[in-house]
Amino acid sequence: MEDGFERIVTHQHCAIEVLVNGTKWSGKVPAEEVLLDFLRYRLGLTGTKRSCESQVCGACTVLVNEKPVSSCSYLAFEVDGQSVTSIEGLASGQELDPLQQAFIRNVGAQCGFCTSGQLMAAKGLLIENPSPTYSDVSEWMKGNICRCGCYPAIARSIMEAAEEYRQRRSA
Repeated sequence: MEDGFERIVTHQHCAIEVLVNGTKWSGKVPAEEVLLDFLRYRLGLTGTKRSCESQVCGACTVLVNEKPVSSCSYLAFEVDGQSVTSIEGLASGQELDPLQQAFIRNVGAQCGFCTSGQLMAAKGLLIENPSPTYSDVSEWMKGNICRCGCYPAIARSIMEAAEEYRQRRSA
């Protein structure tokens, strides 16, 4: 007993097969392992950050089948048969994604702690809505907290990246 609460431990493991940043992974994961821990400790992808552990801050945002999820509360076995993109999979080799480039140009990150979650949430937005308004950006990104207050720079970065994606599609 710990602080009056009995700790529940399971020893059940689940077999999964998942595509992470374009690379297939298969194996067994503990039933209680969250996606954040799977990425960080099992695969060594440490760009996704742990912060609130309650789906409030957005620091742990990754894409599952191109949709943003809070990896701190998403069980690893739930990604079986799906595709996961973490911040490490956003760039294409050495070429940064237009979102990453725009964040650099607009100083969309100061301390950098929230940046991976901000970028992944923004990528999810631009996949779903390639031509967002500032209002759309504000609404979509409200679940991602930036303790440094870089919100205007983040919004500018997203709008610039959206324009660059549109230009690339029309070229």
